[in-house]
Amino acid sequence: MNRRPRILYLSPCWPHAPTHGGQLRALHIGRALRQVADVRLVIVAADAPDEATRRLTREEFDLRGEIPAEPQRGNRWGRRLARALNPRVPHAHGLEARAGTGGLLAPLLAEADLVWFGRLRTASVFNRWQWPGSVVDIDDLPSAQAEAEAFTAPGAGRLVNAIFQRWVAIRRQRLLPERFTVLAVTSEQDRAVLPDQAAVHVIPNGFERPSLEPHRRPAVPPRLGFIGLLEHEPNREGLDWFCSRCWPEISSRLPGARLRVVGAGSDGAHRPTVPGVDGLGWVANPAMEMATWSALIVPIRTGGGTRIKILDGFSRMCPVVSTTFGARGYDLAHGRELLLADTPRAFTQACVQVALDPVGATAMADRAWRRFLGEWTWDAITPRVWGAVEDCLLRVGRVPARTVPS
Repeated sequence: MNRRPRILYLSPCWPHAPTHGGQLRALHIGRALRQVADVRLVIVAADAPDEATRRLTREEFDLRGEIPAEPQRGNRWGRRLARALNPRVPHAHGLEARAGTGGLLAPLLAEADLVWFGRLRTASVFNRWQWPGSVVDIDDLPSAQAEAEAFTAPGAGRLVNAIFQRWVAIRRQRLLPERFTVLAVTSEQDRAVLPDQAAVHVIPNGFERPSLEPHRRPAVPPRLGFIGLLEHEPNREGLDWFCSRCWPEISSRLPGARLRVVGAGSDGAHRPTVPGVDGLGWVANPAMEMATWSALIVPIRTGGGTRIKILDGFSRMCPVVSTTFGARGYDLAHGRELLLADTPRAFTQACVQVALDPVGATAMADRAWRRFLGEWTWDAITPRVWGAVEDCLLRVGRVPARTVPS
């Protein structure tokens, strides 16, 4: 191949939408692909963006169109039964491409050397099983989501359903090498549960390196902070758990302490109603706000993938207190880069500890910052994206002249 590869990038969200974990990954994966290939972008999403988001996306990327993903039509229970019984049913996530939009994809597929799917869900909206010459970026591994749900599900009914959904997800995961040429996951933990014969690349989540080294100014009385979209169920469940099981004791031990919640929905219907909580809504650049926090809390107990909020804290040199599940996939140690706690009592004690020991908390945050610089900036991660591209092109016989820049 004596030209740059042509990549059709099917993204599940708009790269320049308001900031959240999926948006950041979509943006930086797209930027990494553009460094080694001519990239045609198609958005496959349920939500329409505002005009500013659409304009910024067009300015940076070769946007070729939008394919709305809509709830699948027909009998809901019949569809669920079909997905459970037949692991090769394409519409695994209950969504399908809007009728009449399929024609957009055919000419783009014909001229592409490689198709890059952001998330499994993106491929599942099309009535097609196999995608030769493809990379699928499995940001959220379905079996991991179901497993987390099984550990936290209240009631026997939800527990049985979570166990069943995990079994369904594992059956489908075994067939992923049949569907896609190369698989990308966010952690070694996710790689370990995929089939041995699969071509798997680990592309961690990342965060942009700040232009200046952060400087913390913890507030007095102390502030704890949470950041994330409250429309996202794992965020909402984790914050509710923290507010009901941890925050009352923290408030009594740290008089005047505040919990600062940043993210879409935090100033609206999903805002916690317990005393001492400030819902700030979506904040475009939370750096100054986070500099006043004694710690970023990550009380996440469900969901899939790796939590970008861990890296958000590391990149701001903000101490982090997380559940073990919230830090899943990052190879972190309790007391080294962050504090890990899984029971209400332990999580409460960890939050009080970072507030009362600012010197120790700052030293821990500095260790996390240095690991962030070496492993989790997008500059450090981008070569992994190039490696997945080159591997896919080699496997389908489209040998690039030089995919990875020297």
